[in-house]
Amino acid sequence: MPKMTFIAQDGKSIEVEAPLGLSVLEIAHRNHIDLEGACEGSLACSTCHVVVDPAFYDQLPAAEEDEEDMLDLAFGLTHTSRLGCQIVMSEALDGLVVKLPAATRNMMLK
Repeated sequence: MPKMTFIAQDGKSIEVEAPLGLSVLEIAHRNHIDLEGACEGSLACSTCHVVVDPAFYDQLPAAEEDEEDMLDLAFGLTHTSRLGCQIVMSEALDGLVVKLPAATRNMMLK
C-alpha cells in the first residue's frame, strides 16, 4: 500500500498508509492528523491547506479555479500550497510528503 508523510507543526514526521483514491484530507482524518477540513472537502474553505514537498508538487494535477480561489484565503500560502481535499492518492504519489501550516484560517466560523 502507498504511504505518505505528514510533517506536523512541531516538525514531527508522521508516516501513514495512504489508500489509493482517498484524499490527503481523508487520510489525515483516518490517522488522527490535525488537518481541519471544516467544509468536509466541498471546496468551501481553506482549512485543509497543506504545503506539498517540492519533489511531489509537479506530479499533482494543476489546481482548478475553485481551489485557487480558496487557497487565496489560506494562512501561510506558499508556491507549493494545495488543499488536502483536492489531492487524491495514486501510485505516482507513493511517498508524498506534506507539511501542515503553522495555523489555519476558518472563514466558516460565525
